[in-house]
Amino acid sequence: LDLQNCSLKDPGPNFPQAHTAVIIDLQANPLKDDLANTFRGFTQLQTLILPQDVSCPGGINAWNTVTFYTKNQTCQGQRNFCNSTGDQEICPENGSCVPDGPGLLECVCADGFHGYKCMRQGSFSLLMFFGILGSTTFSISILLWGTQRRKAKTS
Repeated sequence: LDLQNCSLKDPGPNFPQAHTAVIIDLQANPLKDDLANTFRGFTQLQTLILPQDVSCPGGINAWNTVTFYTKNQTCQGQRNFCNSTGDQEICPENGSCVPDGPGLLECVCADGFHGYKCMRQGSFSLLMFFGILGSTTFSISILLWGTQRRKAKTS
């Protein structure tokens, strides 16, 4: 994806659609320095060419090689942060770590688990949730209709 010299201050709202790009050239653009979350989901990105004054997203540790030139810098070989952090307990017991872009990771619950820290087993019971919600709403509606009806008759 060649976006060099396009006068971009930031890649824009449609940039996440390019998440399958392998090489992105953003040199000669007046980019802001904080690009950390801009590349969320760019798991296939292997080469990123940036202006000299903009840091590689995720920092130097997120890339195998960072090369500085006179007018740009090249970030090459995105590292898998799930393997390189050294902390095996990043994700909860029933979750697993998956890369989510340069310097980013995401914890995904194992099959059959959901919720905060993947602690709940099974699936979310929609029938019970909407059954309780519906019966409570119906009961309160009948109560209010009955109590407010008397006031409507007197006025």
